[in-house]
Amino acid sequence: MSLKSLVELSNYYGKNPDYVLAGGGNTSWKDGETLYVKASGTSLAEAVPDSFVKMDRRVLARIWEKRYPESSDERESAVLADLMAARKPGEEKKRPSVEILLHDILPFAFVVHLHPALVNGLTCSQQGEKTAKEIFGNEAVWIPPVNPGYVLSKTVKVAIDDYKSENGKAAAVIFLQNHGVFVGDNSSEGIKEIYDGIMNKIGTRIKRHPDFSDEKILSADYKINDTLKALADLAGSAVFMRGGEIFTLVKDHASFAPVSSAFTPDHIVYAGSNPLFTEANTNAGIRDAWKKHIEKTGRDPKIIAVQGLGVFSVGPSEKAALLALELFRDSVKVAVYSQSFGGPLFMTKDKIDFINNWEVERYRANISAK
Repeated sequence: MSLKSLVELSNYYGKNPDYVLAGGGNTSWKDGETLYVKASGTSLAEAVPDSFVKMDRRVLARIWEKRYPESSDERESAVLADLMAARKPGEEKKRPSVEILLHDILPFAFVVHLHPALVNGLTCSQQGEKTAKEIFGNEAVWIPPVNPGYVLSKTVKVAIDDYKSENGKAAAVIFLQNHGVFVGDNSSEGIKEIYDGIMNKIGTRIKRHPDFSDEKILSADYKINDTLKALADLAGSAVFMRGGEIFTLVKDHASFAPVSSAFTPDHIVYAGSNPLFTEANTNAGIRDAWKKHIEKTGRDPKIIAVQGLGVFSVGPSEKAALLALELFRDSVKVAVYSQSFGGPLFMTKDKIDFINNWEVERYRANISAK
């Protein structure tokens, strides 16, 4: 049964931190009339048959025949309503992945969308598109920065239609700048073979890997307990990370620059778009920097880097604080890998603002904090 294969494939990647962190990534399987796509807020690692939403492909196809408002908020709200209406009877309590339209239009039985740090070292780099062409030739499609949701789906639809016209076959690999990669195939083994090839080909170009061998993640330590408590008073919960790779980043403002903004939507959802770097090493100084950061950005920081000390992460719960730290650590990986491709390339301000204000991502963030 292909749904069973979809569950196994989801678990296979979901349990591998080289491919999946937090709630990132989504998977699907389709037959003629039904698309089974991961429900938003569910875990690939713990996926079971009920983790997938059954969608009516005939209803989804009609979305492309409609005209939606020009206003971003109005358009995404209208599209979301139509997506919810495409759920099959009995699926009303589930919310499909935001990338559902991309899963539907790719002409493969299985589609797996992931955000591996190794891949994003390429997609979040200055020379990413150029290098992807060198490595993969015409075996992959590159999509420039586009807001997720309907606009991204429409952009990819045009790109894969053009690709098929030029190459006489469907595109099985789609790289999304500052996002991740989609892979499609008609078998789960085919998906694995393609992903192995992607990781191996990019891996051979990597000049340096991040060194976390001496890393420590702490929720209590006599040297930093007062600061942890002060940050917990501000945000709810706090944890701390230090180590050689982190010490290099917190030497000064210039050293922190490679991780000073957001690489992908997942980094924004879980670790925030504006990490705080402060030279202050007293609780009063950190509180003051926190206040100024909010005045400047309009939101609380989730990551607080203290010069010469390490990185704190905060959240409404310890789970949320640990997720923030996990995604910041992923940002460090992406930044290091990107050095092999011309250096880091962050999302643009307008794309960051879109994610920060998008209802879909607020939903994911709220689910992850529970």
